[in-house]
Amino acid sequence: MTLEEYDGWYRARYRRTSSALIATAMIISDIIGVMLSFGSGFFLVNLYNMSAINFRSFVTYWPYIPIFILIFQIMKLYPGVSLAPADELRGFTIGSFISHGGIIFSRYIEDQDWDAISVAFIISFGLSILILMILRDFMHVLLHKIHFRGIPAVVYGAGENGRLLVDRLLASTRTGYEPVVILDDDSSSGEEYQGIPIIHDTKAGPALVKNFNIKMAIVAMPNLNQVSMTRMINYSVSAFRYNVLIPDFFSINNIWMSIRDFDGVLGFATSHRLKMYWNLVIKRFMDLSFVSIGGLVILPFLLLIALAVKLSSPGPVLYGHTRKGRDGKTFTAYKFRSMVQNADKMLSELLAENPQLRDEWESSHKLKNDPRVTGIGKFLRRTSFDEFPQLINILKGEMSLVGPRPVVEAEKEKYGENFERIFSVKPGLTGLWQVSGRSDTDYVERVSYDTYYLQSWSVWLDVWILYRTPEAIFKGKGAY
Repeated sequence: MTLEEYDGWYRARYRRTSSALIATAMIISDIIGVMLSFGSGFFLVNLYNMSAINFRSFVTYWPYIPIFILIFQIMKLYPGVSLAPADELRGFTIGSFISHGGIIFSRYIEDQDWDAISVAFIISFGLSILILMILRDFMHVLLHKIHFRGIPAVVYGAGENGRLLVDRLLASTRTGYEPVVILDDDSSSGEEYQGIPIIHDTKAGPALVKNFNIKMAIVAMPNLNQVSMTRMINYSVSAFRYNVLIPDFFSINNIWMSIRDFDGVLGFATSHRLKMYWNLVIKRFMDLSFVSIGGLVILPFLLLIALAVKLSSPGPVLYGHTRKGRDGKTFTAYKFRSMVQNADKMLSELLAENPQLRDEWESSHKLKNDPRVTGIGKFLRRTSFDEFPQLINILKGEMSLVGPRPVVEAEKEKYGENFERIFSVKPGLTGLWQVSGRSDTDYVERVSYDTYYLQSWSVWLDVWILYRTPEAIFKGKGAY
């Protein structure tokens, strides 16, 4: 496609957007979230003790809301374009803590008293993180539904990395950058990809900025030689107000990357956080705390499931399966039994008789319509409730709440040379790939998600994955 042809295509499809509009939408979402958290805190205190406070008095604290927005701005939560979810959670937690703490402290300084309203604001802080995250997610979905996808961006590169970037940007429901044109000098790359035109001229950057006021360029050409890359950046990419250079997706995948200056020579600094002793201690503490408290809360529910499994078909309630764990060591992973007895023998017969089922099994080690699964087992698998007994594995130290999915011996070869690196940590009950697609993702994508998790681990990322897990279970996407 030529620039002249692209002019008509662009103007017919895209309306002008700006980061200011997105920031405004996110600020509105956060204002509503803070108001709801205030109201919830006052309501719960009032519900416990009707005479403690006047529930309606929480409105008098709304003038504090601009302080919340200011601190959220300092935490870089606006405009919220392509913001890492773990960073978003971290910003809301710290920002809300500072804001609520400021209100409580100022009231104590003024009155020299600890009262029910202070308790209401403590409750408000605890609820605010969840409320703000849910409303922010809702705002992203709303903007996506009304086709306000984000800020137009030019993608340099129509190769494997460039197309993967376009796929991810188009598939995301979070407001970010929307690819509007791909630039690549290779004429064999075609005329379009995923409906996005390809212009075979990487020098077209300045013209795109001048004619369409596009402000963002994303360069996804890691295999381009240094001389060509330097020339392209200096004479084309530099025309854009903002630009991002994407490295090889599978070698560098770290949101905590920083720059180091070696006397004029710049380098990317990363660290494997899950090889640091204190981070492992923190992660283990989180596992034990969540499992101990959460396990007690859901214990009656687990007993009901156990009874249903026992009544559904002959056999034990729990099923132990050998899995690969940290450093490739094997362990027995527990599940609620979801299949008939002698399921392994039945599987061998099915695969021998049906080539289609054999191909499906070899691809993902799962069968969408598995005849071995019992009636209650289908429900347990669809909701992933069958995996709750792996809380035992977490208490034993064989698994973690969050981590790579534990695999069987036959799956090891699917990971290839990545296996030892990915399984240098404990496998998890849930993980990044599960909340991003679950069984619908192939092994290449699993490696990508697991690599991102290992290189970008933080407490915030683990908490965000746990936050997203109920949604993944509710949708049941890819679970069978």
